[in-house]
Amino acid sequence: METKGFFYCVLVLIFLFFQGCVDGRLLAEPKPDRDAAAAYARWLVSQNSWGILNTISIELEGSPFGNVVSFSDGVPSKSTGVPYFYLTTLDPTARNALKDQRSSLTISEYPLGTCGNADPESPTCAKLTLTGKLVLVEANSKEAEFAQTALFTKHPEMKGWPKGHDFRVFKLGIEDIFMINWFGGPKSLTVDQYLKYQTNRFAVNK
Repeated sequence: METKGFFYCVLVLIFLFFQGCVDGRLLAEPKPDRDAAAAYARWLVSQNSWGILNTISIELEGSPFGNVVSFSDGVPSKSTGVPYFYLTTLDPTARNALKDQRSSLTISEYPLGTCGNADPESPTCAKLTLTGKLVLVEANSKEAEFAQTALFTKHPEMKGWPKGHDFRVFKLGIEDIFMINWFGGPKSLTVDQYLKYQTNRFAVNK
């Protein structure tokens, strides 16, 4: 009987592991209830590792320029909701931001593997756009140290990127939030509600 009970316990643990494991990695937090807007938005940001960062192009006469970038909003024990980036000035995105800070970051739930069979454009597969200003984090500050730790923890490869390529730490100062995670249009969510949400209290989706 003890052997049988142990066997069932192992099966339960394996099931729970694969429930939270998508695309070969383990999600740190379960998917929140879709009606908990702040929780859902913070979950999307904390669980994602990349998105499309849009800036105002100085080389294309003010046209919008989207670029795939990696980001992190904190270390596993401290998610802030503020996306940090490690960008080189050899790339247009950083150069654009240094001239015009207006920017937006768009991320999708689709890469997390939690959309089932839904198309990425379906309202049931959440998408989030954070709009604001892409600002340079002061070098050698406590915030820069935290941001770099957050980025290198989530993206270890960054540590080996060439020092001579002028990589700098940026952050998105959020001014507006647009999120759709179900039918009926975008969710009502203020920046204050988003930033003040405690990520260790995610309301689990039933």
